[in-house]
Amino acid sequence: MRTRGAVLLAHILTGLALGYTVANIGYGDYAELNRMFTFQDPRMLLSFAGAVVIIVVAFALLRVRRTPGRIHAGVIPGAVLFGTGWAISGGCPAIPITQLAGGYLPALVTIAGVTVGIRLCRWANARYFRLDRGSCGL
Repeated sequence: MRTRGAVLLAHILTGLALGYTVANIGYGDYAELNRMFTFQDPRMLLSFAGAVVIIVVAFALLRVRRTPGRIHAGVIPGAVLFGTGWAISGGCPAIPITQLAGGYLPALVTIAGVTVGIRLCRWANARYFRLDRGSCGL
């Protein structure tokens, strides 16, 4: 039987392991991310591609199937905004936490931007778009 405490502990340990790994391979470093986005150093880009290959193989072995359907109306603009924000700030929503833990204080601006962006998205969706929230949790 899984208790809430055991699940929470597993999540904390997994998060710490991921954060440690991300920090030690340089993914929390703004300069490293900038080199990836400007195609100066393909190392990180190739590791992302390798991760995609690994997950494709794992899904095939586990026979995970996604039911094809319509693309959610917010996927394309959301992906563009996400990628633009990542390129400008040097981090996806989780990386600034790793950067902050490593003493990189400008990550606070990224965390504030993510928080404001989430709130603006919720507001705009409720007021104008009324998109199906699905699993995105808008």
